[in-house]
Amino acid sequence: MQLLKTLCQLPAPAGEEAKLTTFLLNYVQEHGPSWRQPPLLVHDENRFQDCLLLVFGQPRTAIFAHLDSIGFTVRYGHELIPIGGPEVKTGYRLVGKDSQGEITCTLVVEEETEALSYEFSRLIETGTSLTFACDFRETDTTVQSCYLDNRLGVWAALQVAETLEHGIIAFSCWEEHGGGSVPYLARFIYETYGVRQALIADITWVTQGVKAGNGCVISLRDSLIPRRRYVERIRAIARAAGLAHQLEVEETGGSDAKDLQRSDVPWDWCFVGAPEDEVHTPDEIVAKVDILSMVALYTELMREL
Repeated sequence: MQLLKTLCQLPAPAGEEAKLTTFLLNYVQEHGPSWRQPPLLVHDENRFQDCLLLVFGQPRTAIFAHLDSIGFTVRYGHELIPIGGPEVKTGYRLVGKDSQGEITCTLVVEEETEALSYEFSRLIETGTSLTFACDFRETDTTVQSCYLDNRLGVWAALQVAETLEHGIIAFSCWEEHGGGSVPYLARFIYETYGVRQALIADITWVTQGVKAGNGCVISLRDSLIPRRRYVERIRAIARAAGLAHQLEVEETGGSDAKDLQRSDVPWDWCFVGAPEDEVHTPDEIVAKVDILSMVALYTELMREL
C-alpha cells in the first residue's frame, strides 16, 4: 500500500494535476520497462495538457482514471469556495502552499448560512488551493484516507498495467469539477487506435444495495445509462471467471463516462470500481477485498473484451 499512500499524499485538486502527472511519468519510466508489455507513453502538453496515456500492444479497450481530487479555493479574506463536491465539517484540517510558505489550517462551516472559511494565523493568498490533510490508515481489512477517490482508481490501473498486453490507460483531469479532458482524449484514442470501448476506473459508494466487502461494483447506471449490450458482456466475463462482484443501480452521480456518453464518437462504457464509505471526506474507507477484486476484474476484462 505504500504506492497508494504516496498517491493520496500528493495534492492534485481539479486544475492542478501537474504534480501527480509528473509523478506518474517518472513512475512509469522507472517501472514500465519491467512490465510484461512496456507501454508507449503519450504525454504532450500542447495536445493533452496534464493528461497522460499509456498504450500497450494493439489496444481494444481503454481504461479511464481521473487524477484530480476535490478541494477548496481561497477567495477573498477568509472565504473558501469548494472544488467539486467535498463534504464539509468544522474542524477538518486543510493544507496548501502560497508564496509566503506552507499552510496547515482549519475548515470552518458557518452554522446558519453554511458559508465556508478557514482559521489560520495569517491571510492566505487569494486563489490558493487547499486540500484535506492526508492521514493514511491501514488495517488488516481496510484502507482509509482522503482522496481514495480516485487515487485508488489510479493505483488499480497501475497494478493492471504490470501484466497488460493490449490496451490503453488514460489518466484524465478535472473530473471532480465538471470534466472536460476526456473529449479530446477520447477523440485521439478513437482516431489513432480505433478504440471505442471503455472501462471507468473510479470509486463508487457504499449504499443500501452495495456493501463493503462484497467485491468490485459493475454499475448498470447512475445519472447516465450505458449501453446494456456492452454491460452484459462485462457481466458475462465476470461470471465466467468466477470473480466476486456486485451490481449498482443509482439515480445520481457521474464520472468520466459523461463525456464519452455525450461524444459524437460511438463509445461504449461501463463504470467498474470498488465501493467506499465516508465519500468525499478526509476519512474515505475501502475494504481490501474490494480493492483486490477491482484489480482482478480489470485484469480479466482487459484480457477478454
